Amino acid sequence: LIGIVALAGVVVNDSLVLVDFINRYRREGHNVYEAVLEAGPRRFRPILLTSLTTFFGLFPLLMEKSVQAQFLIPMAISLAYGVLFATVITLVIVPSAYLFIDNLSNRKKAHNAHIKLD
Repeated sequence: LIGIVALAGVVVNDSLVLVDFINRYRREGHNVYEAVLEAGPRRFRPILLTSLTTFFGLFPLLMEKSVQAQFLIPMAISLAYGVLFATVITLVIVPSAYLFIDNLSNRKKAHNAHIKLD
């Protein structure tokens, strides 16, 4: 349970870094597609390095065989492998979800504007 809570913190941080970068590009005047396409490659290395340092920082604990470490190993497993999986999710699903939500928002605005015109 503690590993999952720690994992949630890392995942949220990586996602926020990516979404913040997309929003910054949009404020500079780029459209949503340009912002997402620019943010992905620009934030790829920082997100990947954050995740890899977390994984490799936990790796010695994963390899530990002592009795004292047996209590912490399940937490380390869930955190280490969860970070690797969540990195892929962050780099693929978050930009896709951002575009999907933006598209829904634009459709709703267009629908509301159409209703007001009638």
